[in-house]
Amino acid sequence: MFINLIADYGIGDPAFAEVSQRLNHLLPSAQIYCLSVPPFSTLATGFWIAQLGLNPGAPERLIFHNCAPRQDDKEARPDNEGEGLTYVKLHNNVEVVGVVAGYTLSSIKSEALQINTIEVSRGGSQFRSRDVFPSAAAAIALGDYSLLGSEIIPTQIPDLPTDRVAWIDGYGNIKTTIPASSVDLPLSSKVTVRVGDVVSDAIYSDGSFRVPEGTLAFAPGSSGWQKKDGQKVTWMELFLRGGNAWSRFGKPKINQTITYTKLESL
Repeated sequence: MFINLIADYGIGDPAFAEVSQRLNHLLPSAQIYCLSVPPFSTLATGFWIAQLGLNPGAPERLIFHNCAPRQDDKEARPDNEGEGLTYVKLHNNVEVVGVVAGYTLSSIKSEALQINTIEVSRGGSQFRSRDVFPSAAAAIALGDYSLLGSEIIPTQIPDLPTDRVAWIDGYGNIKTTIPASSVDLPLSSKVTVRVGDVVSDAIYSDGSFRVPEGTLAFAPGSSGWQKKDGQKVTWMELFLRGGNAWSRFGKPKINQTITYTKLESL
């Protein structure tokens, strides 16, 4: 079995080693790949759950995710209680186990065959993803669904906002939650793009490299997945050829709002 462990522990944080060790104790033959998202970034967590879960991979796959801001209740939390654990089965039979919080399930709620609560303690440890959740994830990976609880209706989960920064890759390209299918512009149109408080001109293109060196491209990117109905969703990306789009826009954080408008010819 291949397990994607997605969490906001921090790049290189020993928490990844601790959780991986606990999962391997319960699932000795599992291969585990760790992916770090920014602290409390439920949008990035959900984006990568979908990107990894809805694209081709090993036939036996589990996504185990933990991004739990504990923002569902502003009062003091007895016994380190936090958001609840959930189970999702995607239309391609990939299974997903993790905390439901913010946008963690927003990118996959329409692509799920079922979504359920998992009946485990919501408290008991400050480090629930090591001490509480792995046993439930392992049981499900081994075909034991006895811990599944009530059904979660997709409408109970917030929709994915379609105007946000979703991720910054290692080259400084800005992945967005703007669907490429929603952009109705002629190719090579000049547009003004605003990310937060920073504005830049860009060229709308059907490919990031189809612009001259030093030009900011607003184009369908490399991220996307196949939906339950067979349609492919592709997300728009900001790409500065020969430069760094993230720096161009002042190094925005994930979940920052993005807008664009077409520049009219003089």
